[in-house]
Amino acid sequence: MFLSRPFVSFTGSSIFPLLLVNFIGALGYSIILPFLVFLVQDFGGNAILYGFLGAVYPAFQLVGAPWLGRWSDKVGRKKVLLISQAGTLLSWLIFLLAFLLPETRIFALTTNAYGPILFTLPLLILVVARALDGLTGGNISVANAYLSDISSEKDRKVNFGKMSAAMNLGFIIGPVIAGLLAAQASGYWLIVATAALISLLCLFIIYFLLPDIKAQPEVSTCMEEKIKKVYTIEHKDCYQQPEASNTSMQALFRLKNAPLMILLYFMIFLGFNFFYAAFPVYASSTLSWSSAQLGLFFTLLSGVMILVQGPLLSRLAKRFKEEQLFMVGNLILVITFACMAVQNLALIYLAAVLFGVGNGIMWPSYLSMLSKLGTRRQQGSIQGIASSSGSLASIIGLLVGGFVFSLLSEGVFLLSALLLFIIFLISIQLLFSFQKDQKVAVEHI
Repeated sequence: MFLSRPFVSFTGSSIFPLLLVNFIGALGYSIILPFLVFLVQDFGGNAILYGFLGAVYPAFQLVGAPWLGRWSDKVGRKKVLLISQAGTLLSWLIFLLAFLLPETRIFALTTNAYGPILFTLPLLILVVARALDGLTGGNISVANAYLSDISSEKDRKVNFGKMSAAMNLGFIIGPVIAGLLAAQASGYWLIVATAALISLLCLFIIYFLLPDIKAQPEVSTCMEEKIKKVYTIEHKDCYQQPEASNTSMQALFRLKNAPLMILLYFMIFLGFNFFYAAFPVYASSTLSWSSAQLGLFFTLLSGVMILVQGPLLSRLAKRFKEEQLFMVGNLILVITFACMAVQNLALIYLAAVLFGVGNGIMWPSYLSMLSKLGTRRQQGSIQGIASSSGSLASIIGLLVGGFVFSLLSEGVFLLSALLLFIIFLISIQLLFSFQKDQKVAVEHI
């Protein structure tokens, strides 16, 4: 298992509490996710309001993630993680209020395409809860910055693989727990209350188990700078750059490869969200799958991803560079989405396996590459900006994905394949760029 190795970084800080935080965070979110559409319907809403509610979280995360990331560079990762998790806990408590309020109509619209759209008071509470969670939802970007702080060049890819695997494990177990709770008399209320308790547990883990890590001070001697160049932690001449600790948007986008890496983050999320928005509709309408079959598909996908991001990635990381693994992972994902566009059961389940392999290799490798941009004092800001670009792509994918599916049907997966193929072509340029930087760094020793 991927948890069998010691969780200690080169700084002496254990990454196990961080993995536990990500696992519990994913667990709390995935518990409510399968039943959110039914909650919206029970409170008087329809598919349009469900799509709108799904886009509220990434819309507010688009605003909050960069600010929280930049703040973590200044005050420390742990403080910001505490604030972020406290916001999640408060959002679930607000969510519970929706069950206590009457379904008072706020406004109603009648449309030809989608029928009547009814917006009630409980739905307004759900919007407020999701907005607050999104605004304080910079925990992933800050956690990635934290992991970058405590990871050495040797274990960087493996650590990010463990982080992704911990989250995927949470996404697998969450719906299982939700199914068991839904069978109880309290129904959906009990599920939301459980999500709140899980958030409270995560808050205690951050406070009591997670060490407070601040960005390391910049060094200015030639010898220390040359040592850093050898390990490709940062690339700069033997003098202190005034922008080394600058976390402004302009300074960050002047970093080499930073605009390209942010663009890749956006394109990856856009391609994935077209898939996540369209596949459930495709499975139920075109393939005539039941909810149990859809759950089996995603369980297989996530299970393969956990295996890849654990033991397999640990072995691959010793033999290949991040850029190479990123390229291969993207190419596998191109094949994955092409298989999904064919109405063949064997190919679709093959696509689930390939998705787990491709994303399991690609995403930790990308995060490892992203963590090398800039200095440690800039990591929170960089991760926050990247997270915002992903949030923007999520908004577009969730709102437009269903519409694109209505136009293209299974052709929407070919659109995802095209996006991933473009990313593959860009990754070739990145491979040569990183290799050139490393060659220049060694020549300066």
